[in-house]
Amino acid sequence: MALIVPLALLLALTVAVLLAGPLPHVAPLLAPALIALGVLYRRPAWGILGLVAMIPIEGLFPEGSAITGGKLVGYTLILVVALQLLLRQLPEERLRSNLWKLLLPFLLCYGLSILYSRHIPLSLETLRQLSVGLSLFVLTLLLYKELDLLWLARLMVLGVSASGVIALDNIDTVTGRSVGLLSDPNYFALLLTTAIPPALLLALRSRLLLMRLFWLGLMLFLIYGLTKTDSRSGFLIFLLCLVGTLWHFRAYRDRVRPRHFGFILLALIIGAPLAFHALPDKYVERVKTLAFIKQGARSYDDPSLGRRTSYLIVGSGVIAKHPLLGSGPGTFPLEYAESGYAVAFSLSPNNPNLHRVAHNTYMGMLAEVGLPGGLLFIGLVLLGLKNFQHARVHWLTVGDDHRAQLAAFMGLTFLALCVFLLFLSIPNSKLLWILLAVSSGMRLEAETSPVPQTTLPETCRA
Repeated sequence: MALIVPLALLLALTVAVLLAGPLPHVAPLLAPALIALGVLYRRPAWGILGLVAMIPIEGLFPEGSAITGGKLVGYTLILVVALQLLLRQLPEERLRSNLWKLLLPFLLCYGLSILYSRHIPLSLETLRQLSVGLSLFVLTLLLYKELDLLWLARLMVLGVSASGVIALDNIDTVTGRSVGLLSDPNYFALLLTTAIPPALLLALRSRLLLMRLFWLGLMLFLIYGLTKTDSRSGFLIFLLCLVGTLWHFRAYRDRVRPRHFGFILLALIIGAPLAFHALPDKYVERVKTLAFIKQGARSYDDPSLGRRTSYLIVGSGVIAKHPLLGSGPGTFPLEYAESGYAVAFSLSPNNPNLHRVAHNTYMGMLAEVGLPGGLLFIGLVLLGLKNFQHARVHWLTVGDDHRAQLAAFMGLTFLALCVFLLFLSIPNSKLLWILLAVSSGMRLEAETSPVPQTTLPETCRA
């Protein structure tokens, strides 16, 4: 209380200086900024939720902006958490995770690869981008106990839906595909696909019929948006998530009564044909072109598939030349530009864009960081999936359906993201590193909770 008057005087003096300076319009924002800082200090986990909500709408800010909503929240959150660590308000024990045993060796390989990179400045820039994801990983580990995962799911769905409402009609004039706010149809498809499992989770968990219909409506909107992107990988991953959902609920088949099978069969008979006919003909034809992938890099029927095959060929060549440390983080575009495929699959004579990323995070890691580092990264992703599965099995075993569903659908979201890494080069994805930390927190929470004597049937544990 004794500090209130000095702080008020300091605030008044700061406002007066800003009003007299070259940026007087900043002065009215100072008080709300201080209030927001105080709220974030009391509830730092809200910063993680805010960052998740801002991921889909980052495209609203001009590319390369020095200050964006995400950067402002992120930098402030780092400052707040660092201060709380110094004041011992956050215990360092929260950093405990089974992911460190793979992450630390991976970072060692990453650092050695930078030292022997063919283009060190480019590798350092790639490290800077990766450090954003690593920072979010550490922050989420520290704040997991205060993190409301249902609100994480809500904000993820609402953020992606908002970006769809804003930019679903943002169509690429050449391909006719919806590209979203970031002008990339595949990344837009990733956001839509990863938001579908949490939307279904929220629909299942809502008690009010109106709210259940609201989340189901958003899920259908996300599926509709996915068809607008014409993303073949998005379609396959959506089917994978659907199969994963059915696999999760098989543990509850003992609770399904015989009369329920009639309704399930009726829904399949009516819903399956309607869903098939609802798909745009253009989208169906694009999915059918996956049959051309067996033709390899010489598939001129679909240049996109041929180009993706060429990335794998070039990446395999880089691995053969630099198996231990790779060519250096971020240098795959240089390797690709020097290959004959760069000209053969150039986008246009006026804008050839020869320097292209691997469009496959795993191949990019193996080629740029080397086999040891790339395999450690793949192991890190697989361990994250294992963490979600372990937590789900534990909560099913103790009969906690709420947490079991949460672990299952968060795991499906992470699975969709991990499979999409086969088609995009995004090792610095914020959502990837946040969900990795969430997987670790869920597993640790499951391992430290008591197990009662009564358990579910053995079929629930698979």
